[in-house]
Amino acid sequence: MSDTAAELDRNPEDDLGLSPDFVRTVVDRIDAGDAPAVRKLTADLHPSDLAELIELLRPDERRTLVAILGPDFDLVALSELDEGLRDELLSHIGPGRVAEALADLDTDDAVYLLEDMGAEEQRELLDRMPEEERTQIERSLEYDEDSAGRLMQRDIVVVPPHWSVGQTIDHMRESVDLPETFFEIFVVDEDFHAIGTVPLSRIMRTKRPVKISDIMDMDQTLIPAAMDQEEVAYQFEKYNLVSAAVVDEEERLVGMVTVDDVVEVIQEEAGEDIRRLAGVGDEALTDTVIQTARSRFPWLFANLFTAAIAAIVISAFGVSIEKMVTLAILMPVVAALAGNAGTQTMTVTVRAMATRDLVEFNVRRVISREVLVAFLNGIIFAILMGIGVGFIFGDWQLSGVIAVSMVITLGFAGLSGILIPLALDRAGADPAISSSVFLIALTDAVSFLAFLGLATWLLL
Repeated sequence: MSDTAAELDRNPEDDLGLSPDFVRTVVDRIDAGDAPAVRKLTADLHPSDLAELIELLRPDERRTLVAILGPDFDLVALSELDEGLRDELLSHIGPGRVAEALADLDTDDAVYLLEDMGAEEQRELLDRMPEEERTQIERSLEYDEDSAGRLMQRDIVVVPPHWSVGQTIDHMRESVDLPETFFEIFVVDEDFHAIGTVPLSRIMRTKRPVKISDIMDMDQTLIPAAMDQEEVAYQFEKYNLVSAAVVDEEERLVGMVTVDDVVEVIQEEAGEDIRRLAGVGDEALTDTVIQTARSRFPWLFANLFTAAIAAIVISAFGVSIEKMVTLAILMPVVAALAGNAGTQTMTVTVRAMATRDLVEFNVRRVISREVLVAFLNGIIFAILMGIGVGFIFGDWQLSGVIAVSMVITLGFAGLSGILIPLALDRAGADPAISSSVFLIALTDAVSFLAFLGLATWLLL
């Protein structure tokens, strides 16, 4: 068998994810214009793996891949892509093909593809869809973005409480509108209020004549359609849910949220928090150079002002630095340790606020803990730095100054790292976005002020 044939027969899912060799082979076949080989390589890819492959390709290679696959391109993969990349590919796929695929998707996936499009583009696609699917998607689009109403799937299995297990099983076997994946059946009254649930496993273990009302669980977690998706994820995590009913303002059942969608929300929110802490917004690796530079510029511009604050503090001690050049050598060490200590506390705080581990009830205890941790680290590093400076520079007075500065600045950094996110959250700002800018400004200014101020007062 030739090397090319061996590559074509390789199953890319033998590894967890796509192997580098497989991706290189696909790229080589695309560049060579070998359409049959590309179709064979990608024929058995899961939509998530196809999306991963698309993200790894250059823009021209992505367009070529979509053109080569044509009707065989699985549009479910688009729901796994970032917004910008998804919109780029949709522009190369005809509206008729997109509308056909949307009708076959679960409601939540179809809404995800449509929600970021312009109103005219949405309308064009919706008008091409069958009336029933179009109506369901339109109702979901009426809910706010990032709400349970957008996240939910409208295709659900509902039965009245007086049905028997046998009737329920026959209904599921005969119905053509069942969701692709579901874990429980929802029980509703005559007004379509959710009154209970029955796990599929219980249905399958129960004899046919038994009434649904005799085996249903009346205790259930109902998700309001207007609930934010972060709150939905918290409810799933807290109560170990696999799926949950979504209800409107009158507690009528309108859909369900399943755990696979919640996992995506958790990943999305966690990634978003990390990016915001670093000041990079919602950028993705597939963004262009201009898009990436534009998203990063505001935070770098804000940091310019925070750096100016530190520069002003340093300039106030210019004479002291001229007299004792050693101060210029050591002051970045103090500022760097303070910044890292503050960032550690800030990261833990923001994450604890997001997961609701940090609430009003325990906030004082957590503040005290973080301050004590910061002071303890300050004392340890004060001893290490004091001894090091004393031996290296032979100036034990200077070692005493830097030791005291370490305790002051690390203690202040730990306090700032928790108080700044809390204050921003209370003020209605997102602590994940704004905390780092304020923290850097304060820790730099206080560390320079403490070290240079003590040195000026005691040594000069």
